[in-house]
Amino acid sequence: MVLDRTLKYYFHFQYLMSQETELPNTMYDILHAMGKDAGFLYETIDTYIKDAQNANKSDLVDIWQTIKKDRLKHLHLLKDALEKEIHG
Repeated sequence: MVLDRTLKYYFHFQYLMSQETELPNTMYDILHAMGKDAGFLYETIDTYIKDAQNANKSDLVDIWQTIKKDRLKHLHLLKDALEKEIHG
């Protein structure tokens, strides 16, 4: 769901950029951070959780799950910040 919204904002952003010639640093920073968090959430973290589960390290599973929840919160914060950048 978050990824769908992120993609929606990305494509909306691409449209806006076709109307303008320069990307503000603040918008670039938000998009860059969103990309890193989304990549970690959708490509990496589940592997780390499975590795910890396979090693029977429940404390490490808990840590990775906490990190995943925190990163999702960060992604939501960045999404809100991007909306403010786009819509003023």
